Amino acid sequence: MSEKPRIRRYDEPAGGWGALWAVGSHLIEQDIPIKGATTLLRMNQPEGFDCPGCAWPDPKHTSSFEFCENGAKAIAWEVTTKRCTPEFFAEHSVTDLGGWSDYQLEMAGRLTHPMTYDAASDRYVPIGWDDAFATIARHLIALPDPNMAEFYTSGRTSNEAAFLYQLFVREFGTNNFPDCSNMCHEATSVGLPQSIGVGKGTVLLEDFDKTDCIFIFGQNPGTNSPRMMTSLRDASRRGVPIISFNPFRERALERFQAPQNPVEMLSLTSTPISEALHQVRVGGDIAVLKGLMKVMVEEDEQTRKENTGPILDWDFIRGHTTGVEALIVDLKTTTWPDIEARSGLQRSAIEEAAHIYMRAQRAIVVYGMGLTQHRHGARNVQQLANLCLLRGNIGKDGAGICPVRGHSNVQGDRTVGITEIPTPEFLSRLGSHFGFTPPQAHGHNVVTALEAMGRGQSRVFFAMGGNIAAAIPDWQVTHAAFRGLDLTVHVSTKLNRSHLVHGKAALILPCLGRTEIDRQAGGRQSVSVEDSMSMVHASRGMNRPASEHLRSEPAIVAGIARATLGKRSVVDWEGMVADYDRIRDAIEAVFPIFQGYNDRIRVPGGFHLTSMARERIWATPSGKANLLLYDGLSEDPDPEDAEILWLTSVRSHDQYNTTIYSMSDRYRGVFGRRDVLFISEAEIARRGLSPGDRVDLVTESSDGIERAVHGFELVPYAFPDRSCAAYYPETNPLVPLGAYDPMSFTPSYKGIPIRIRRAQPATEVR
Repeated sequence: MSEKPRIRRYDEPAGGWGALWAVGSHLIEQDIPIKGATTLLRMNQPEGFDCPGCAWPDPKHTSSFEFCENGAKAIAWEVTTKRCTPEFFAEHSVTDLGGWSDYQLEMAGRLTHPMTYDAASDRYVPIGWDDAFATIARHLIALPDPNMAEFYTSGRTSNEAAFLYQLFVREFGTNNFPDCSNMCHEATSVGLPQSIGVGKGTVLLEDFDKTDCIFIFGQNPGTNSPRMMTSLRDASRRGVPIISFNPFRERALERFQAPQNPVEMLSLTSTPISEALHQVRVGGDIAVLKGLMKVMVEEDEQTRKENTGPILDWDFIRGHTTGVEALIVDLKTTTWPDIEARSGLQRSAIEEAAHIYMRAQRAIVVYGMGLTQHRHGARNVQQLANLCLLRGNIGKDGAGICPVRGHSNVQGDRTVGITEIPTPEFLSRLGSHFGFTPPQAHGHNVVTALEAMGRGQSRVFFAMGGNIAAAIPDWQVTHAAFRGLDLTVHVSTKLNRSHLVHGKAALILPCLGRTEIDRQAGGRQSVSVEDSMSMVHASRGMNRPASEHLRSEPAIVAGIARATLGKRSVVDWEGMVADYDRIRDAIEAVFPIFQGYNDRIRVPGGFHLTSMARERIWATPSGKANLLLYDGLSEDPDPEDAEILWLTSVRSHDQYNTTIYSMSDRYRGVFGRRDVLFISEAEIARRGLSPGDRVDLVTESSDGIERAVHGFELVPYAFPDRSCAAYYPETNPLVPLGAYDPMSFTPSYKGIPIRIRRAQPATEVR
């Protein structure tokens, strides 16, 4: 959606008429005003399909309109009448397409045919499915070692496709599963199990109806999970205090106008969301968390001396946790001047927030990638778990820890086996059920896969969805690694940047979208997905496929498996794909937690995968939840040089992950452009610059490589000192490949040390 580039103040609440206008505009832009509206009525319904966007759960009692503005954009993007055909590729070379913006690439429309790269013409040309499968098989079979292939997964892949995918890859002989979660919530998957024994959240949607307070850290729900706003609005209207910590004063954290509420819409009123919104410095979350806990510990000592009752839940702590004594010592020795300096908040603000938390009998702690995408993201998550454990806020109604996942099935993919570090128990069950010996050695995650590719130790890259070339860090290093591969393969619905950053041979395999009818030999099929709160439910497309040449993801996996493994395979690939019930039966056999899968998936709303931590059963070596220490206050290395700024990458409101729905971001007042740097007026003046100046952003690094992006306009914004923000993925080139959390390997997209310098007049604006 093209608009004249401009910056202007936007004062409207989140949601409201602006959201309705945006939905209508996107449906019209994709030429689907009627078809799109009809499709939306089936989204997130018991007999419909699951939103291909975020992983926020569905309420048990659905209305006719269970979609949000950004979910509607995702549907418009998928259901579009625009088509990216062989004729399109004949008109445009890959080199030419490389100059297009990400928005322009995806606006080319739905992919319609399998395509292969022709180096002589620098174009993608059509290829038959059998020939495509044979090409992949030839490259895989030729590898001296199966570990020289990388198998990436996007979070939109269904449970059925993900299970078949990992089954094929393990029968092929490797555990190399770089996954999109490596770049977002891996810090949760690694950090939380050490604290509470599970790598998932412990709340259900109905807990938001029972809680006494909600704390939100590093999450922008109005853009990243807008349906969450209903729960926050309802809580706020019944008097539940919501306390938010975020560098931005995100519009949805301030106030929300519910599009489905006629009173608010007609009266132009809105609901305040956050009782307090604290603008923490980029990378200051651990300091805030330690400050909150320090207040609690000190108040607890005082109240116990006065016999006025404890602040900490000592019955829970003594019965269910270990490590409290060491944690208390650490908190006592942490000084308030250090907490204030690193967090950017005054002691009084932290104390006020702590008292709200202490007064609540039941509290939910929500967090997003603002906490996980740091050099010590897993430690961040563990300190958040400490905050919950000190008050017994795990394992009771209306309370718990709530990581807000991104893509609609990023959690489910992991549950059914997409992991580079499989447990021996899982591999044993998989091998026993199918009759083969899976590989035992741990495989590659995204960072280690990119490193192996850069060393020439990996030669084939296969991606089940996603847009990894845009999502990964350090483009000048990582894109060169991709271009050195023998083969790259992408299963996709639309054209994106990854198709243009390809190996010597390359394939694009077009697949069905979530909204489309999936018909196999056994009839029309449903798939299943797991949301952020471990609810598993069915998804059944309703629309005619965009092209007769599209195949489902399970069918594509099965085709590659048959071509690659041939008669040595122990799996009935044809039978599995003919009827997805058989895939679910196999999932149940390998993962007992899915007991009764096929029957339970047919119940409207699906079923919950039991969380042991929610039941206060701690799957840790000690058998208890662990209060874990972190030495210091910085979740990113903190250089002393005052000229260095901490850059955090953010999504625009018209964006989901790397998918750009338009070039605008209305909540932040940016229209028709993305080449901006949000920064305070004080930081601008401190550097002798003025609002509107163009600057280059340069990473502070010690490896001799200059990482820079050019021509960003300074936009004054209320932001903490030494902090700034710009859009993802445009700033991904600034993140060195080696800048990641050593526990989870999550790249530090939310904590990038940069300098800004005045752009040269010849600098090309991005």
